[in-house]
Amino acid sequence: MTSPAARIALDLTADLPVPSLEDLYRDLHRHPELSGQERRTAARLSERLAGAGYETVDGIGGTGVVGMLRNGDGPTVLLRGDMDALPVAEETGLPYASGTPGIMHACGHDLHVTWLTGAAETLAAGRDTWNGTLLVVGQPAEETGEGAAAMVNDGLYERFPRPDVLLAQHAAPGPAGLYAHSPGLIMSASTDVDIVVHGVGGHGSRPEATVDPVVTAAYIVTRLQTVVSREVAARESAVLTVGRIEAGTRHNIIPSEAHISLNLRTQSAEVRERMLAAIRRIAAGECVAAGCRREPTVTVGGSFPMTVNDADTDRRVAAVHGEVFGAGTVLDFGPVMGSEDFPLLAEGGLPYAYWFVTSTPAEVWDAAGSAAGGDLMEQLAAVPSNHSPHFAPDLATVGPGVRTLVSGALEMFAR
Repeated sequence: MTSPAARIALDLTADLPVPSLEDLYRDLHRHPELSGQERRTAARLSERLAGAGYETVDGIGGTGVVGMLRNGDGPTVLLRGDMDALPVAEETGLPYASGTPGIMHACGHDLHVTWLTGAAETLAAGRDTWNGTLLVVGQPAEETGEGAAAMVNDGLYERFPRPDVLLAQHAAPGPAGLYAHSPGLIMSASTDVDIVVHGVGGHGSRPEATVDPVVTAAYIVTRLQTVVSREVAARESAVLTVGRIEAGTRHNIIPSEAHISLNLRTQSAEVRERMLAAIRRIAAGECVAAGCRREPTVTVGGSFPMTVNDADTDRRVAAVHGEVFGAGTVLDFGPVMGSEDFPLLAEGGLPYAYWFVTSTPAEVWDAAGSAAGGDLMEQLAAVPSNHSPHFAPDLATVGPGVRTLVSGALEMFAR
């Protein structure tokens, strides 16, 4: 038997203005904006929310947008979509490709804003089917991990009611039409670390008069590869990536410093601390071995928290999604190593559900399957993923992505 939330969601979304939403998506994709600079995107969202009857406030946490719709007594439900693009040069060849050189919606946040807009308009038009308060949040700077905290610190929950539950979703690679839920840990923590190796610079013809930080940095990078393989238990999941190594100005100058930037992905606080300790120990040891006259500078920088769904909330949303989309469309593939700052909106332990919407076009997925010879993991690795210059979600997911938010919200209003 179909639940009331699923039945109402299907009714409300039966005549979605999909062409209009696709036009919005194309417009947002053509005009990507980096983290903290999402002024045009925010204005488009704010305009649509105001037109649907929401009390709208702009500029929260920089460029954040919040729309509020009060609709009688009931829970306060928050729907969130992130708005920022990435410093990636687009290579999709789409007719609506980015018109801003070097910047692209390579993570699907333009699709997230489109879904959010469609859900907000649908729920406003169908307000006679639910009771409560709906908060619609366009969040800036997710990619830098700063936007959610900035909105909270700027008085988000002083200006608006504190939500009883929060919902969010993310476009992901995989055959379009699947909805991935995990009733618990779904995304990992992320931590940035910077290392500065302090050597002694000099002329390239007299290396004996220097302490070469480039060679030392190279040893550090090589040794760091053993942190996960030799210091993290096989039952644990962790990733260490060196994303940048930089030193020097000329061919014949041995520099005085080398800079290393790395990123950790972890799924427990204990593993994170163990890896940080190993990084500090390895950097210090290699600098001693090289004869550096100063200890290395190790700075722990920006971080994202683990995303851990409230089990009951996620199970309820997953169940209504299964009713809306049919058997076999909802799956649990466990936690991934990607990271999100969405949990920071759930300040104080508010319950939330976060899920993935697969979005790879059928023709792209099938071509990758033929090349992979039936190996599912190879097929998944072969399709463009988030942050790829070729990432191009299927426009066929515009309508379903609205239905996921609408049905999830209606289920929460029914609590």
